[in-house]
Amino acid sequence: MSVDSPTAASGRIAGVEVRSIDYVPLNERHGKVWSQGPLWFMSNAQIATLAVGTFSVTGGGNLIWSLIAIIAGALTGTFFMAFHSAQGPQLGLPQMIQSRPQFGYVGALLVWAFAYLQYAGFNIFNTILAGDALHTTVHGSAKMWIVVATLLAAVIALVGYDLIHGVERWLTLGFLIIFGVLTIAVLTLHYPARSFDLGDFHWTPFLIQFGAVAGYQISWAIYVSDYSRYLPPDVTVRRTFFWTYWGSALGAIWLMCLGAALAAWAGSRFDTIASLEAAGNHVFSGFGAIVLIFSTLGLISVTALNMYGGSLTLISAIDSITKVRPTAAVRIATIVFTAVLSVVPALLIGENFLVNFEDFLLLVLYLFVPWTAVNLVDYYIVRRGHYAIAEIFNPRGIYGRWGWRGITAYLVGFAAMLPFLSTSKYTGFVAKALGGADISLFIGLPVAGILYYLFARSIDVEAETRVAEAEAKELERAAMQHQRPEDVR
Repeated sequence: MSVDSPTAASGRIAGVEVRSIDYVPLNERHGKVWSQGPLWFMSNAQIATLAVGTFSVTGGGNLIWSLIAIIAGALTGTFFMAFHSAQGPQLGLPQMIQSRPQFGYVGALLVWAFAYLQYAGFNIFNTILAGDALHTTVHGSAKMWIVVATLLAAVIALVGYDLIHGVERWLTLGFLIIFGVLTIAVLTLHYPARSFDLGDFHWTPFLIQFGAVAGYQISWAIYVSDYSRYLPPDVTVRRTFFWTYWGSALGAIWLMCLGAALAAWAGSRFDTIASLEAAGNHVFSGFGAIVLIFSTLGLISVTALNMYGGSLTLISAIDSITKVRPTAAVRIATIVFTAVLSVVPALLIGENFLVNFEDFLLLVLYLFVPWTAVNLVDYYIVRRGHYAIAEIFNPRGIYGRWGWRGITAYLVGFAAMLPFLSTSKYTGFVAKALGGADISLFIGLPVAGILYYLFARSIDVEAETRVAEAEAKELERAAMQHQRPEDVR
């Protein structure tokens, strides 16, 4: 849909998206559910995703078991992420604001702080890779290219939802061509002996790879419905899940398997940028540079997604402390702040990129496994998608300031994971007994989810549903007039 169409105009000023954490009214809903496929495919089709696939090989695992770990981790982690995506069209809200019914108006700050840390962290790594790739191909200072990549991403994020979807669709077409050719070249490379030996299995690198991949996919969950919330509510949960799941899973599997193959081929000489370029040059001299430049476009686009989601999370956090009227000026200010917060560390960060990135991904997994369990159990099992949206924005509303059920389930779920954690900085006693193998994902999810379900049995869902139905028409009216949702009363 054109940004200057009558429907879109109510949510935009001069082409710049106005809405942020507020409810999207039905007259502004637009787009096709299939757009979730290329969006999430391309979000994974970039160098940072490729780097995730190298952890097992660089940690001593062979190629075949690394590929199996990648596929299993992607299919597992994306399952949870895609169910979050299906919430967007039904509620018309960004992802993190939906944490208030579980954690409370103020209590949701707990997970929002972690979410904002993730946005900044991923953008640091993304822009470092973009800077290195452009330094290698176009030349010039890597730091200069970090700044350029950040500025371009900020512009895309400022224009907002529709431009982000459009950019990802066009990039998907280019990716299929360029990386399709690259993949054929990678399949012709010579790999070390025992690379495909199923008998050469080691638990530790396998589970590290599985956990990193699952964590990477789960990390999208905190903002996945930000990019489905403008869809009409009559798109089904099944269709939204389907397009999100397979778009994201296929993009992740493709790039991560390429990363594992490149790491196995290059061995001790492996370097993310240099090895990718060298593999590309097997097609013809200079094709490696084309691959890197196109990969940089993917990094810029996903950095824009992180800035957009980071802005929504920051506005949500500020709104929990002091009332914020979500205007275009607020969006611009928070996107600029998010950009600055990530570009400065990117210019200063040291070496050991892969080690730091691996630890960061595992941290994301640890922090958001219990959150995703709480949120999904609440949405699909406890409240079954029935929320009083105006009350989400009311500090004295039915969801309260502190959601003891969600907070307690989250903290207990996280605490239960501690003995099973395995990183370069900390290893729990169970993980040590398992030789460094990390199975914390399989602990945190059921503990947090089951505990929240037990706590939530005391929630009067029927009463909340009656409040939601009573406020529905006034909510639409207020949203169309750009009033705050709580103004419906």
